[in-house]
Amino acid sequence: MAREVRHTATGPLKLDEDDVDPEKGDVAICRCGISEEYPFCDGSHNATTDEDEGVVYRYEDGERYVVEEIVYADE
Repeated sequence: MAREVRHTATGPLKLDEDDVDPEKGDVAICRCGISEEYPFCDGSHNATTDEDEGVVYRYEDGERYVVEEIVYADE
């Protein structure tokens, strides 16, 4: 499976003790790119469990779309 991920941040994320959830006690960083609370994980990756191999997906506003064609700027 592949996924189109659009990031708006261009620098690193520095975590400190204020990032620890007082109830959960942990910090989870999003690696799928579709979290509504990015850069923190909110469990949105659960929507990707039934993705098909060889298909490129894009997630936007909680909806999943199939990317039909990828056009690169330098082509």
